[in-house]
Amino acid sequence: MRSADIGIGIDFGTSNSAAAWFDGKNVRMIPLEQYSEVMPTALHLDREYQSTTGSDAIKRYVEENRGRRVEMVAEIIGQASQSVQDPDADRGNIYGSLVDRSLPGRLILGVKRLLGNKQQDTLEIFGRNFRLVALITPILIRLQNTINHTIPVPLRRIHIGRPVEFEGTNSLAIERLKESSDYAGYSHISFFPEPLAATLSFLHGQTTMANGITLAVDFGGGTLDFCLVECTSSNGTKGRRNRENLQFKVLGTSGLAMGGDHIDQLIFENLIFPELGKGERWSRTVDGTIVDTPFPFQDYEQGLLNWAITYKLNQNQFTARIAECIHSSSDSSTVKFERLRDTIQHNYSFNIFSAIKEAKAQLSDIEETVLSIPELDMNVPFRRDQFNAIIADLLRLIEDKICQLFSETQLDFHHVSRVVRTGGSSNISAVVELLERYFPEKVVQHDPFNSVASGLAIANYFDHQIDYADDEATLT
Repeated sequence: MRSADIGIGIDFGTSNSAAAWFDGKNVRMIPLEQYSEVMPTALHLDREYQSTTGSDAIKRYVEENRGRRVEMVAEIIGQASQSVQDPDADRGNIYGSLVDRSLPGRLILGVKRLLGNKQQDTLEIFGRNFRLVALITPILIRLQNTINHTIPVPLRRIHIGRPVEFEGTNSLAIERLKESSDYAGYSHISFFPEPLAATLSFLHGQTTMANGITLAVDFGGGTLDFCLVECTSSNGTKGRRNRENLQFKVLGTSGLAMGGDHIDQLIFENLIFPELGKGERWSRTVDGTIVDTPFPFQDYEQGLLNWAITYKLNQNQFTARIAECIHSSSDSSTVKFERLRDTIQHNYSFNIFSAIKEAKAQLSDIEETVLSIPELDMNVPFRRDQFNAIIADLLRLIEDKICQLFSETQLDFHHVSRVVRTGGSSNISAVVELLERYFPEKVVQHDPFNSVASGLAIANYFDHQIDYADDEATLT
């Protein structure tokens, strides 16, 4: 088998990444982790700047912060004379922001969302500035090494997915992603829009390449993308291959900079916060007087909702309040504050989010489940109608985006031949019902986690390219 006879595609995602290869007939996913075809797009750097990627990066970061007491210390940024009259007198330290000097390592997530940001070129990690391209290079190297050990021929050319619209500036994001790919050793790279890849993957699985307008709905962990695509096809040949000559025209795009991760935070806020002490009272003695006020749960919310920084709440200014509440509260309140304490001290926010993702997925098929978190001895009933109420505002935003897209393109809903939904969050029953309401009997689910990588491999096999000068491309 020659290198020209297979295609390689990488779906480099905000939250997770996937890869696939295509031999002209069949698409095969490439196992990126020991037990999974999907790999978290995560990088861990320790204080020696040694890197770990994927699920190992997350596991290491979570474990090294379990039970770790955080002591924030003011960073010394310089020295100055103690005397205005005598500059050579004893010099004192100038202190900057507080830093966690005992932090064993840093976890870097979601860098893809920063690639188009002109105002941000670097991130500071343990006193050293790292360019964004340097922080995604180890992940791309990991992907390349895994692909090379899986495919039957050397890796030479590849298609990498890209959003139709990056956050920020498209050209800058592509430039940075290309530079990082060069550092990772990829010799020939083409960037291909992710919704088109999902559409191409879907069409490949059909008996005939149906003409018409497709609405691709890609609802992943970080973003929701809509792409209206007009597809025409005719039989043609090129060299030895009998194949379809495709023509795609992008009619319009839209989306939201929020996805499944945002939904998980909404569930945490609505169902878990009350079980950790939100709404409870805080009684203590101040100067001999008993003071009773609402517990300042708002001070803990952002740390809990962002599991990668929950460990920062394990400081005395936060834990001392909880200890007072445990000591002085009623039995029911005490249990809640003990859970809050354990969540912080043992860094259980990641476990909570894992349970939320599992329960959320179950509600796509059943009406009621239980959000079970054994580490906190907590079981919270979770019904589909509750879930729909929690995401009601988001559903209205999605509906508004759909209507806006069709208004801007001057298309009617009946012009759409099919709606291809992909991404894990596209399985949410309320999202499916919304799409069915506007496009009855036209909505199809397509491989929520692997469709983009599969489509990229197909695009790479046929060397499909997109001309972004006019958003129209002949795929030949």
